[in-house]
Amino acid sequence: MDAERIAPELRETGRKLPRPPVRTALGRAVTQFAMARLKSKPVEGARLEIVEGVGQGLRVFHPQTRLGQGALLWIHGGGYVIGRASMDDGLCARIAARLGLTVVSAEYRLAPRHRFPAGLDDALAGWDWLQASAKALGLDAGRIAIGGMSAGGGLAAALVQRVHDRGGVGAAAQWLHSPMLDDRTATRADLTALDHFTWDNRSNAFGWQAYLGARPGGSKAPAYAVPARREDLAGLPPAWIGVGDIDLFHEECGAYADRLAAAGVATTLAVVPGAPHGFEVWGAGTPLVRAHMEGARRWLAAAVG
Repeated sequence: MDAERIAPELRETGRKLPRPPVRTALGRAVTQFAMARLKSKPVEGARLEIVEGVGQGLRVFHPQTRLGQGALLWIHGGGYVIGRASMDDGLCARIAARLGLTVVSAEYRLAPRHRFPAGLDDALAGWDWLQASAKALGLDAGRIAIGGMSAGGGLAAALVQRVHDRGGVGAAAQWLHSPMLDDRTATRADLTALDHFTWDNRSNAFGWQAYLGARPGGSKAPAYAVPARREDLAGLPPAWIGVGDIDLFHEECGAYADRLAAAGVATTLAVVPGAPHGFEVWGAGTPLVRAHMEGARRWLAAAVG
Protein backbone atom coordinates (compact mmCIF):
# COMPACT_ATOMS: atom_id res chain seq x y z
CA MET A 1 0.00 0.00 0.00
CA ASP A 2 1.30 3.45 -0.92
CA ALA A 3 2.71 5.15 2.19
CA GLU A 4 1.63 8.48 0.76
CA ARG A 5 -1.99 7.53 1.43
CA ILE A 6 -1.36 7.86 5.17
CA ALA A 7 -2.54 11.18 6.57
CA PRO A 8 0.43 13.59 6.88
CA GLU A 9 0.04 13.77 10.66
CA LEU A 10 0.39 9.99 10.91
CA ARG A 11 2.87 9.37 8.11
CA GLU A 12 6.21 9.43 9.91
CA THR A 13 5.06 7.22 12.77
CA GLY A 14 3.08 4.91 10.49
CA ARG A 15 6.08 4.20 8.27
CA LYS A 16 8.11 2.97 11.23
CA LEU A 17 5.49 0.71 12.77
CA PRO A 18 6.23 -3.03 12.69
CA ARG A 19 3.49 -5.58 12.27
CA PRO A 20 2.99 -7.65 15.41
CA PRO A 21 4.61 -11.08 14.84
CA VAL A 22 1.44 -13.04 15.51
CA ARG A 23 1.94 -15.99 13.16
CA THR A 24 4.58 -17.77 15.24
CA ALA A 25 4.35 -18.97 18.83
CA LEU A 26 7.69 -17.33 19.61
CA GLY A 27 6.57 -14.01 18.16
CA ARG A 28 3.39 -14.04 20.21
CA ALA A 29 5.27 -15.01 23.37
CA VAL A 30 7.80 -12.20 22.93
CA THR A 31 5.00 -9.71 22.27
CA GLN A 32 3.11 -10.80 25.37
CA PHE A 33 6.28 -10.59 27.47
CA ALA A 34 6.95 -7.06 26.24
CA MET A 35 3.36 -6.00 26.97
CA ALA A 36 3.57 -7.44 30.48
CA ARG A 37 6.57 -5.21 31.21
CA LEU A 38 4.84 -2.01 30.14
CA LYS A 39 3.95 0.19 33.07
CA SER A 40 0.90 2.38 32.76
CA LYS A 41 1.09 5.95 33.98
CA PRO A 42 -1.52 7.16 36.46
CA VAL A 43 -4.14 9.48 34.98
CA GLU A 44 -5.37 12.29 37.17
CA GLY A 45 -9.06 11.93 37.89
CA ALA A 46 -9.23 8.12 37.74
CA ARG A 47 -8.39 5.36 40.23
CA LEU A 48 -7.56 1.78 39.20
CA GLU A 49 -8.91 -1.23 41.10
CA ILE A 50 -7.96 -4.82 40.22
CA VAL A 51 -10.76 -7.39 40.55
CA GLU A 52 -9.64 -11.02 40.48
CA GLY A 53 -11.72 -14.17 40.23
CA VAL A 54 -14.04 -12.84 37.53
CA GLY A 55 -13.28 -14.38 34.15
CA GLN A 56 -9.56 -13.76 33.71
CA GLY A 57 -9.67 -10.62 35.86
CA LEU A 58 -10.99 -7.10 35.56
CA ARG A 59 -9.38 -3.67 35.72
CA VAL A 60 -11.89 -1.16 37.08
CA PHE A 61 -11.32 2.57 36.57
CA HIS A 62 -13.28 4.69 39.00
CA PRO A 63 -13.72 8.38 38.11
CA GLN A 64 -12.83 10.89 40.77
CA THR A 65 -15.97 12.77 39.82
CA ARG A 66 -18.85 10.67 38.55
CA LEU A 67 -21.10 12.40 36.03
CA GLY A 68 -24.30 10.39 35.90
CA GLN A 69 -24.72 6.64 36.36
CA GLY A 70 -23.24 5.30 33.13
CA ALA A 71 -20.43 2.82 32.61
CA LEU A 72 -18.41 1.13 29.88
CA LEU A 73 -17.22 -2.46 29.60
CA TRP A 74 -14.05 -2.32 27.48
CA ILE A 75 -12.33 -5.16 25.60
CA HIS A 76 -8.76 -4.87 24.31
CA GLY A 77 -7.53 -5.79 20.84
CA GLY A 78 -4.80 -8.04 19.49
CA GLY A 79 -6.24 -10.11 16.66
CA TYR A 80 -7.69 -12.60 19.16
CA VAL A 81 -4.15 -13.95 19.69
CA ILE A 82 -2.17 -11.29 21.59
CA GLY A 83 -2.85 -8.37 23.91
CA ARG A 84 -3.49 -7.58 27.55
CA ALA A 85 -6.11 -5.48 29.27
CA SER A 86 -3.35 -3.38 30.86
CA MET A 87 -2.20 -2.07 27.48
CA ASP A 88 -5.35 0.07 27.36
CA ASP A 89 -4.99 1.46 30.89
CA GLY A 90 -4.31 4.99 29.66
CA LEU A 91 -7.24 4.99 27.27
CA CYS A 92 -9.65 3.59 29.89
CA ALA A 93 -8.43 5.96 32.60
CA ARG A 94 -8.89 8.98 30.33
CA ILE A 95 -12.44 7.90 29.49
CA ALA A 96 -13.22 7.52 33.20
CA ALA A 97 -11.68 10.86 34.10
CA ARG A 98 -13.05 12.94 31.22
CA LEU A 99 -16.55 11.48 31.04
CA GLY A 100 -17.07 10.64 34.70
CA LEU A 101 -17.84 7.02 33.80
CA THR A 102 -16.84 3.81 35.51
CA VAL A 103 -14.81 1.80 32.99
CA VAL A 104 -14.28 -1.94 33.39
CA SER A 105 -11.55 -3.48 31.22
CA ALA A 106 -11.82 -7.25 30.84
CA GLU A 107 -8.93 -9.67 30.51
CA TYR A 108 -9.68 -12.68 28.31
CA ARG A 109 -8.10 -15.92 27.15
CA LEU A 110 -6.33 -15.85 23.82
CA ALA A 111 -6.30 -18.13 20.79
CA PRO A 112 -5.00 -20.47 19.54
CA ARG A 113 -4.62 -22.04 22.96
CA HIS A 114 -8.12 -20.92 23.89
CA ARG A 115 -10.46 -20.88 20.93
CA PHE A 116 -13.99 -19.51 20.63
CA PRO A 117 -15.98 -19.13 22.84
CA ALA A 118 -13.35 -18.79 25.60
CA GLY A 119 -12.58 -15.10 25.04
CA LEU A 120 -16.24 -14.20 24.64
CA ASP A 121 -17.13 -16.15 27.79
CA ASP A 122 -14.56 -14.12 29.74
CA ALA A 123 -16.00 -10.88 28.39
CA LEU A 124 -19.48 -12.06 29.35
CA ALA A 125 -18.23 -12.73 32.88
CA GLY A 126 -17.14 -9.09 33.02
CA TRP A 127 -20.56 -7.95 31.83
CA ASP A 128 -22.33 -10.11 34.41
CA TRP A 129 -20.09 -8.79 37.20
CA LEU A 130 -20.78 -5.22 36.16
CA GLN A 131 -24.52 -5.84 36.08
CA ALA A 132 -24.45 -7.52 39.50
CA SER A 133 -22.25 -4.76 40.96
CA ALA A 134 -24.10 -1.82 39.41
CA LYS A 135 -26.05 -0.83 42.50
CA ALA A 136 -23.00 -1.03 44.78
CA LEU A 137 -21.03 1.09 42.31
CA GLY A 138 -23.79 3.69 42.05
CA LEU A 139 -24.54 2.79 38.44
CA ASP A 140 -27.69 2.31 36.41
CA ALA A 141 -27.55 -1.22 34.97
CA GLY A 142 -29.44 0.03 31.92
CA ARG A 143 -26.80 2.65 31.07
CA ILE A 144 -23.82 0.40 30.47
CA ALA A 145 -22.15 0.37 27.05
CA ILE A 146 -19.92 -2.32 25.59
CA GLY A 147 -16.90 -1.26 23.58
CA GLY A 148 -13.57 -2.41 22.28
CA MET A 149 -10.84 -1.98 19.70
CA SER A 150 -9.83 -4.27 16.82
CA ALA A 151 -10.44 -7.88 17.94
CA GLY A 152 -11.82 -6.37 21.13
CA GLY A 153 -14.29 -4.46 18.99
CA GLY A 154 -15.31 -7.74 17.39
CA LEU A 155 -15.76 -9.33 20.81
CA ALA A 156 -17.74 -6.28 21.92
CA ALA A 157 -20.10 -6.57 18.93
CA ALA A 158 -20.52 -10.30 19.59
CA LEU A 159 -21.15 -9.72 23.29
CA VAL A 160 -23.82 -7.12 22.48
CA GLN A 161 -25.57 -9.74 20.35
CA ARG A 162 -25.25 -12.42 23.02
CA VAL A 163 -26.62 -10.38 25.91
CA HIS A 164 -29.43 -9.12 23.66
CA ASP A 165 -30.51 -12.66 22.83
CA ARG A 166 -30.26 -13.76 26.45
CA GLY A 167 -32.96 -11.28 27.47
CA GLY A 168 -33.01 -9.01 30.49
CA VAL A 169 -30.96 -5.85 30.59
CA GLY A 170 -28.98 -5.36 27.40
CA ALA A 171 -26.18 -3.00 26.47
CA ALA A 172 -27.09 0.67 26.25
CA ALA A 173 -24.73 1.16 23.31
CA GLN A 174 -21.93 -0.45 21.32
CA TRP A 175 -18.74 1.58 20.89
CA LEU A 176 -16.56 -0.11 18.27
CA HIS A 177 -13.10 1.13 17.29
CA SER A 178 -11.73 -0.44 14.07
CA PRO A 179 -13.55 -3.66 14.95
CA MET A 180 -12.56 -7.07 13.55
CA LEU A 181 -16.02 -8.25 12.54
CA ASP A 182 -15.93 -10.57 9.52
CA ASP A 183 -13.78 -13.65 8.93
CA ARG A 184 -14.65 -13.56 5.22
CA THR A 185 -12.30 -10.59 4.76
CA ALA A 186 -9.43 -13.01 5.38
CA THR A 187 -10.34 -14.97 2.24
CA ARG A 188 -10.05 -12.02 -0.15
CA ALA A 189 -7.00 -12.31 -2.38
CA ASP A 190 -7.35 -8.69 -3.49
CA LEU A 191 -6.86 -7.52 0.09
CA THR A 192 -4.08 -10.01 0.78
CA ALA A 193 -2.16 -8.48 -2.12
CA LEU A 194 -2.17 -5.08 -0.41
CA ASP A 195 0.54 -4.16 2.08
CA HIS A 196 -1.70 -2.88 4.88
CA PHE A 197 0.10 -1.10 7.69
CA THR A 198 0.28 -2.74 11.15
CA TRP A 199 -2.30 -5.48 10.37
CA ASP A 200 -2.42 -7.19 7.00
CA ASN A 201 -4.65 -9.92 5.64
CA ARG A 202 -2.14 -12.69 6.29
CA SER A 203 -2.14 -11.84 9.98
CA ASN A 204 -5.90 -11.47 9.77
CA ALA A 205 -6.28 -14.98 8.35
CA PHE A 206 -4.09 -16.39 11.10
CA GLY A 207 -6.06 -14.59 13.81
CA TRP A 208 -9.40 -15.90 12.56
CA GLN A 209 -8.06 -19.43 12.03
CA ALA A 210 -6.67 -19.46 15.57
CA TYR A 211 -9.88 -18.11 17.07
CA LEU A 212 -12.36 -20.26 15.14
CA GLY A 213 -10.28 -23.43 14.98
CA ALA A 214 -11.23 -23.67 11.31
CA ARG A 215 -10.37 -21.93 8.07
CA PRO A 216 -11.99 -18.49 7.92
CA GLY A 217 -14.78 -17.90 5.44
CA GLY A 218 -16.37 -21.33 5.75
CA SER A 219 -20.00 -21.93 4.92
CA LYS A 220 -20.99 -21.67 8.58
CA ALA A 221 -19.68 -20.08 11.75
CA PRO A 222 -20.87 -20.66 15.32
CA ALA A 223 -23.37 -18.14 16.66
CA TYR A 224 -21.60 -15.07 18.14
CA ALA A 225 -18.19 -16.12 16.76
CA VAL A 226 -18.33 -13.73 13.78
CA PRO A 227 -20.54 -10.68 14.44
CA ALA A 228 -20.96 -9.79 10.76
CA ARG A 229 -22.40 -13.24 10.01
CA ARG A 230 -25.51 -12.57 12.13
CA GLU A 231 -28.52 -12.26 9.84
CA ASP A 232 -30.95 -10.33 12.05
CA LEU A 233 -29.52 -7.14 13.55
CA ALA A 234 -32.86 -5.59 14.53
CA GLY A 235 -33.24 -4.57 18.14
CA LEU A 236 -29.55 -4.13 18.87
CA PRO A 237 -28.49 -0.97 20.74
CA PRO A 238 -27.20 2.22 19.09
CA ALA A 239 -23.78 1.80 17.52
CA TRP A 240 -20.75 3.98 16.92
CA ILE A 241 -18.14 2.50 14.58
CA GLY A 242 -14.86 4.28 13.91
CA VAL A 243 -12.31 3.15 11.31
CA GLY A 244 -9.64 4.53 9.01
CA ASP A 245 -10.23 4.45 5.26
CA ILE A 246 -6.96 2.58 4.62
CA ASP A 247 -7.56 0.06 7.40
CA LEU A 248 -7.95 -3.56 6.29
CA PHE A 249 -11.28 -3.53 8.15
CA HIS A 250 -12.67 -0.44 6.41
CA GLU A 251 -15.04 -2.30 4.09
CA GLU A 252 -16.34 -4.78 6.65
CA CYS A 253 -16.96 -1.98 9.16
CA GLY A 254 -18.88 0.04 6.59
CA ALA A 255 -20.93 -2.98 5.56
CA TYR A 256 -21.82 -3.77 9.18
CA ALA A 257 -22.78 -0.15 9.81
CA ASP A 258 -25.02 -0.17 6.73
CA ARG A 259 -26.72 -3.38 7.84
CA LEU A 260 -27.29 -2.06 11.36
CA ALA A 261 -28.86 1.10 9.98
CA ALA A 262 -31.03 -0.89 7.56
CA ALA A 263 -32.26 -2.93 10.54
CA GLY A 264 -33.37 0.23 12.32
CA VAL A 265 -30.40 0.57 14.66
CA ALA A 266 -29.22 4.15 15.21
CA THR A 267 -25.71 3.97 13.79
CA THR A 268 -22.83 6.42 13.45
CA LEU A 269 -19.93 5.53 11.15
CA ALA A 270 -16.86 7.73 11.64
CA VAL A 271 -14.33 7.18 8.83
CA VAL A 272 -10.92 8.84 9.23
CA PRO A 273 -9.15 9.63 5.94
CA GLY A 274 -5.60 8.35 5.69
CA ALA A 275 -5.75 6.33 8.91
CA PRO A 276 -4.39 2.75 9.05
CA HIS A 277 -5.24 0.15 11.66
CA GLY A 278 -4.47 1.08 15.25
CA PHE A 279 -4.14 4.79 14.57
CA GLU A 280 -6.21 5.54 17.69
CA VAL A 281 -3.33 4.26 19.83
CA TRP A 282 -0.05 5.00 18.07
CA GLY A 283 -1.27 8.33 16.67
CA ALA A 284 -2.93 9.48 19.88
CA GLY A 285 -0.87 12.66 20.17
CA THR A 286 -1.87 14.08 16.79
CA PRO A 287 -4.64 16.65 16.29
CA LEU A 288 -6.33 14.28 13.82
CA VAL A 289 -6.68 11.49 16.38
CA ARG A 290 -7.49 13.83 19.26
CA ALA A 291 -10.42 15.23 17.27
CA HIS A 292 -11.60 11.75 16.30
CA MET A 293 -11.47 10.46 19.88
CA GLU A 294 -13.16 13.58 21.22
CA GLY A 295 -16.07 12.97 18.87
CA ALA A 296 -16.18 9.32 19.92
CA ARG A 297 -16.26 10.25 23.61
CA ARG A 298 -19.04 12.77 23.03
CA TRP A 299 -21.11 10.06 21.38
CA LEU A 300 -20.47 7.64 24.23
CA ALA A 301 -21.35 10.22 26.89
CA ALA A 302 -24.66 10.94 25.17
CA ALA A 303 -25.41 7.24 24.66
CA VAL A 304 -25.11 6.33 28.35
CA GLY A 305 -26.64 9.54 29.63
